[in-house]
Amino acid sequence: MILRRVARPLLASIFIAGGINALRQKEAHAEAAKPLLDKTVGEKAGELPSDPVTLVQVDAAVKIAAGTMLTVGVLPRISSVLLLGSLVPTTVAGHPFWEEQDQQKRQQELTEFLKNASLAGGLLISAVDTGGKPSLGWRTRHAAEEVGHQVQGRTGEMQRRMGAAQGKAGLAVAKATKASEQATARAAKRQGRATGMAKGKGKALKAAKKGAGRAKSAATHRH
Repeated sequence: MILRRVARPLLASIFIAGGINALRQKEAHAEAAKPLLDKTVGEKAGELPSDPVTLVQVDAAVKIAAGTMLTVGVLPRISSVLLLGSLVPTTVAGHPFWEEQDQQKRQQELTEFLKNASLAGGLLISAVDTGGKPSLGWRTRHAAEEVGHQVQGRTGEMQRRMGAAQGKAGLAVAKATKASEQATARAAKRQGRATGMAKGKGKALKAAKKGAGRAKSAATHRH
């Protein structure tokens, strides 16, 4: 946190100073920007503001406002993108080293161009800096993983419940089967007892008949 509070003002200082300087010397900056405007705006002058002085003032205002926002930490990522968008045309218009014929001037312009390229690198880092918070990509992946875990957890819970239900159903079937077998065994036992009693009564009846026959035969011999 302390590093960001120090680094952001250092990175923004050159843009704020450059914007103030551009407002003070807008005619000179407009003259330097005119060749680039002629190449880029060209025939679209009726659609876009083509007055070099106006564009220099707009660019300076963006540098000062976005630089101040970056300094105080207000929307630092957005302000870094704004500064980066302002830096690119300024660098191309202000330091076209490829057009210089003099070797010394060419080297000077190349050095300034590379300095601005270094600033662009710093702005790119600042534009993606989340201030220690998870990035959007990480949050998206984390949310997807969390949803996946929840789906897996619910699927596992449903499977466990289904397994428990199947276990209960199997236990109920087993109990019912056992109860049916026990009832069948009891019925068979009762039927066996009844059959035994019937056989016993039959034997007693036969014995009684035989006893009666013998008694009758004995009585007949006596007479």
